[in-house]
Amino acid sequence: MNSVLHVCAFEDNYIWLMRSRSATHPQDVIIVDPGDAAPVLAFLAQQQLNPAAIFCTHHHYDHVGGVPDLLRHYPVPVFGPENIAAITRPVTDGDTIHINDMDITFQVLATPGHTHGHVAYYGHGCLFCGDTLFSAGCGRLFEGTPAEMHTSLSRLAALPADTAVYCGHEYTLANLRFALTVEPENTDSRAYRDQAAALRGAQTPTLPSTIGLERRVNPFLRADQPSVRAAVEAHTQQGLATTLEVFAALRRWKDNFK
Repeated sequence: MNSVLHVCAFEDNYIWLMRSRSATHPQDVIIVDPGDAAPVLAFLAQQQLNPAAIFCTHHHYDHVGGVPDLLRHYPVPVFGPENIAAITRPVTDGDTIHINDMDITFQVLATPGHTHGHVAYYGHGCLFCGDTLFSAGCGRLFEGTPAEMHTSLSRLAALPADTAVYCGHEYTLANLRFALTVEPENTDSRAYRDQAAALRGAQTPTLPSTIGLERRVNPFLRADQPSVRAAVEAHTQQGLATTLEVFAALRRWKDNFK
C-alpha cells in the first residue's frame, strides 16, 4: 500500500495525502497543501478516505486556497505558519506534531526563503517541503534572501539520503534543463532527465525524489562543487568568493533562464 497519495491541482500542483500507519484507522489521511478543495473532496469520496489533519507549508493561495472549503466538510486541525488565516495549530521550527489515531509523528523544520514563514514537515522517511526544494531546483525568493534559502536547502540536504522528497509542483523536467545547462557533463542528471521524461510521457509524477538524488543532480544543493562554481562564474563573468555568492548568482541565473 502506497503510504503517500497525490491529487493534481491547477496546472502543476501536487496535493499530498499521507495515509495512516494505524491498523485501527487505516482510512485516515493527512492532507498537505490543499490549494484546491474540489479535486481533494472527489478523491476522498472515491477512495473512501477520512481527513484527520491538514498541513500547510506556506501562505500562497495555490497551497492553502482549498482549506476553508475542506473545513466545511471536515472540521480537522490545520497545522502551519501563523500567517495563514485558516491555521488552528500554529507551528514553528522544532515543533513535533503527533497524530495519535494515525500513529504518525512529524518534525517541523523552518525553511524560509520562498516566503518568510515557510516550513517543511519531516517524518517516517518523508519530507513535505512545499516550494522550498523542488526536484533539481528550488523555489523563487519571493520574500526571503539568498542566505535564508541557502541555509534552508542545506538543512534539507543534510537529511538521510533515502528521505522521500514530496515537493509542491511538477517542475522536474524544466529544472533538469537548467541543471544540465549548469553541469552538462553530470551523468546523474542526464539519466534522471531520461527517467523523468519517460514518467511524464506516461502521465506519471516524477515525485517523490530522494535527498540522495537531489544531492547529485540539484545545482542549488551543489553550489559548493567546483563544476557549479565554474559554470556560474563563466555565466556572470566574475569571480565569486563564497558558496553563498555562487548560490545567489545561480538563483538569479535561473530566474532569467529561458
